[in-house]
Amino acid sequence: MRALPRPFRMGLDLLPAFLGSLLCVGALDAQAPASASDPGPRTAWGHPDLQGNWTNATLTPFQRPVGQPAVMSAAQVAEIESGQAAEVAAGAAPSDPDRPPPPGGGTDPVCIDSSTSCYNEVYRDPGDRVAIVGDEPRSSLVTTPADGRIPDLTAEGKRRVEAFMASRADFGPFDHPELRPLAERCVVSFGMSAGPPMLPNYWYNNNYTIVQTPDHILIMAEMVHDVRIIRLGERPAGQGITPWFGESWGHWDGETLVVETTNLNPDHWFRGVPPSEDRVVTERFKRVDAETILYEFEIDDATMFTSAWGGQVPFKRFDDRVYEYACHEGNYALSNVLRGARYEEETEGRRDR
Repeated sequence: MRALPRPFRMGLDLLPAFLGSLLCVGALDAQAPASASDPGPRTAWGHPDLQGNWTNATLTPFQRPVGQPAVMSAAQVAEIESGQAAEVAAGAAPSDPDRPPPPGGGTDPVCIDSSTSCYNEVYRDPGDRVAIVGDEPRSSLVTTPADGRIPDLTAEGKRRVEAFMASRADFGPFDHPELRPLAERCVVSFGMSAGPPMLPNYWYNNNYTIVQTPDHILIMAEMVHDVRIIRLGERPAGQGITPWFGESWGHWDGETLVVETTNLNPDHWFRGVPPSEDRVVTERFKRVDAETILYEFEIDDATMFTSAWGGQVPFKRFDDRVYEYACHEGNYALSNVLRGARYEEETEGRRDR
């Protein structure tokens, strides 16, 4: 979300200078913005300057619709963007105070149907443009393989997913807190906002703050205020530690920041697939003009996928503030979720008797 604080973002403004102080560095270098044709300013120590606030919100789908070309036509772009504008206008219109209550019994936790349930356009910020890379309006963020779709799982990948599902078959989804999704527990962000790879969630809070020092890059994702600290330089021998966002090390390849992440946490699944112990995620950040970072990612996990795959996502600069995402204000609601499940079980037990 940009200038306006919304209900899930109340809190102190996370100023980049403050974040920089957490890394024992000074405030961000104050440099004049570059022109649209200039790749942008450099830091005092000579690296391309990626600092500031960025968003990867987009209307381009993650995977390409079957049979669609990699580049959209002007007519397709106009249809998607005008359709989103019309949806925003309809969702922001005044509500009829005499309307009936919405139908009950829904099970979708995200309340997709904003006309009849808990979300409307006041809460959403999915973006208003398709992703443009170079001069091409992309029909998917995935660009490799050539069909723009995630490759199939290997036999071992399928076995691991099925084994995990079987291990949960004896439990109900509300039997204990560890069975609830990581994002609902406010452990990590919804979708893969913080990554790696760092991707839009197509709902809201697709914003980031980047802070640089000579030997570290800090990236704070707005969603659940996740923070990645990427060390620069030669990677030491692995310690077998698997933090939520893995162990990330970066280096500069000319104008491009290259980040390699290993030791991903086995419980941090991505699009329904757990990482294997051998997964490597490679990310590239290149400031292609004053307003854009081209973000590229590749997932190499031969244990889980039949081929490596990846894509490109433009990050656009914006000058508004990023507010704190409090995430359930401490997630006190989770105890009530479980308490409600225990009440339902007790009620069902009484009925059975």
